[in-house]
Amino acid sequence: MNAKIPFFSALAGLAALAFPVYLSAQVPVSGEVTVKTSHYEVVSDMGDGEKLAQEMEDRFAVYSRLFRFDPRTGVLPFKVRAIRDKETYDGYVFSRVGSSRPGAVYLHYNQGGRRELVINRGGAGEWHNLPYQAFVQYLRGFIPFPPSWIREGFAIYFSTIGFSGSGEIHYEENLSWLETVKGLGGKAPAIEDILLADERGIPDNFQSVSWSLVSFFLSSGREEYFRTLTDCFMALSAEKNAAENSAVVVNRIRTWNSMEKLESDYRAYINSRRTFAELLAEGEKAYTEHDPAAAELAFVTAMNQKPSHHAPFYYLGLLSYEEKSYAMAEEYYRMSLERGADKALVAYARGVNAAAAGKNSEAAAFLEEAAAASPARYREKAEKLIARLRYSP
Repeated sequence: MNAKIPFFSALAGLAALAFPVYLSAQVPVSGEVTVKTSHYEVVSDMGDGEKLAQEMEDRFAVYSRLFRFDPRTGVLPFKVRAIRDKETYDGYVFSRVGSSRPGAVYLHYNQGGRRELVINRGGAGEWHNLPYQAFVQYLRGFIPFPPSWIREGFAIYFSTIGFSGSGEIHYEENLSWLETVKGLGGKAPAIEDILLADERGIPDNFQSVSWSLVSFFLSSGREEYFRTLTDCFMALSAEKNAAENSAVVVNRIRTWNSMEKLESDYRAYINSRRTFAELLAEGEKAYTEHDPAAAELAFVTAMNQKPSHHAPFYYLGLLSYEEKSYAMAEEYYRMSLERGADKALVAYARGVNAAAAGKNSEAAAFLEEAAAASPARYREKAEKLIARLRYSP
């Protein structure tokens, strides 16, 4: 996990913080199953109500770890409706908002009992939209009209929380907006314009700058900013509108911080962040310039930023090979393959690595695999190396 994200440093253990107590499960005539948990009422028509309810409780635990809203103050239980058939889902959502929303949508009403998160379970947009909408449901369940930058920024920040088939939580920091924010340069809105958008008007690129401000408060490494943020959560009121809540938050921030310094530190933080592509480019440049320390730093940072991508692991394998750490190189190559790296490329690298480690039979097997996977690229090179292995002691 990225060292710049202290809030998620212990994310792997968050499943233990969930609330998995099932209060009841009801099966109506229609085939829908209703599952009630500590904080949710989940209605599902596809038989996975308990699994979905547990996932929602896990998400609730993640949000609560940061926001710490008193559950007694929310409009509980939060209602979730899962619909398998896309046409049925579209019709249900259209009847309520007059348009279709792919994957998932949170429907907010003044009457708390009508509010619900509707999910097209298994639909094309579920993976992308459910995490975003699930957070909005959580936040607005406690604070119906939060500042827009908190709603949008944190919804994006939490949008990459996912769950493996075994129910384990995994998270990669969402940096999809970083390039956009860095590209704004002098055209970026001032922090106060972001904070007071509900009063002054929503600035351009609002989602991207809202996310970047949230990332700054959480990940700058400055404890005073993190504490300022959590103090602001305590000041939010379910009785205020968004503009009023925004004004309260800004007053809290001003109490403990110089806005000029905050602005300067925020700009410095954004400029210091590197996109995944930038980190790979830095690492590749350092590698070709024979600067292994700089290359390793870039690739390790890229790996921590996006642990599901194969490229950093492959390059770290190359670095380990050059340092004659053959066992470590093999481990990195294996992990890159598990994450979708080119099979022929990795097989050839593993063959060369095994040969250097004196494991000739293993090396030959990898080289033959590379030649079979991509004859045009590796047949000739693999056969030459295999021939040399036959005559080596």
